[in-house]
Amino acid sequence: MSSALHPQICARLSQLARHEGYTESLLDGVRFMRANQQWARTPVLYEPSIIIICQGAKRAFLGDRLYHYDAQHYLVLSVPLPFSAETEATSREPLLGLALRLDIDNVSRLVAQLPETVAATREPPAGMVSTPIDAALAEATLRLLDALSDPLEAKILGPARAEEVCFRVLMGPQGAAVRAALTFQGHFGRIARALHRIHADWRMPLDVPSLANEAGMSVPRFHLHFKNLTQTSPIQYVKSLRLHQARLMMIRDNVTAAGAAARVGYESDSQFSREFKRMFGRSPAEEARVMKRAFALLPAEQQPGRFEPH
Repeated sequence: MSSALHPQICARLSQLARHEGYTESLLDGVRFMRANQQWARTPVLYEPSIIIICQGAKRAFLGDRLYHYDAQHYLVLSVPLPFSAETEATSREPLLGLALRLDIDNVSRLVAQLPETVAATREPPAGMVSTPIDAALAEATLRLLDALSDPLEAKILGPARAEEVCFRVLMGPQGAAVRAALTFQGHFGRIARALHRIHADWRMPLDVPSLANEAGMSVPRFHLHFKNLTQTSPIQYVKSLRLHQARLMMIRDNVTAAGAAARVGYESDSQFSREFKRMFGRSPAEEARVMKRAFALLPAEQQPGRFEPH
């Protein structure tokens, strides 16, 4: 990240993300992130999004691959993926960042406007990429944060500023791989559509033959391509999604373990507790207590005034 812009971006994020966990912004689809301490490797599940960190660092582990996102690298997920992540942060230098949700309709509209010479660039689609932050993206990020510091500017200018950040990512060094993923090309696109279906209907009964049929694949082929992308099987993915949802219910809505188990479709509390502990390493109650700060979701704060330029 540009040394000239870095202090300004950190100052704005420090004001916008005052509390540990996640804070909603004044613009739907953008959240601020803060961690005041180091967090050991823990399972997480991110929706399709752009993650930009200005201070501190995170490492993502997906299968045997390691992805860094820190003040020099941003992370892009083109599909919803469960993985594990660890956080480097201290109370003196907290992790500060923002997450911008990727809207497929907006992305498709942006891609449709690209010149044919750019749009024709072919790269294999990627579900997750870590890319160095360039000056253009840093400047766009600062403009977005400026807009989100004021209610009127957030309403009038915020959507365009968020779209600019998305555009810079699509045009970045790995933009072609991200564009290919977000426009659902080839086998990747079929699995991506299946993932979106799972996330839309995770409360409903889901079976692999039906998902494979909707993807236009045989069950063995669906399993193969699904695991290549997510590093897990379809059944394990659905189970993981439901357990992640249960964890968030307990952390953010103060739902009991039994209540969360019932809401995500478990008929047996003991089975839910066993599978939850197998995934997260702690009982549901202990995990909710320990991770309360890390996964808190706070409403947008009205800032006391505009940031003064440095």
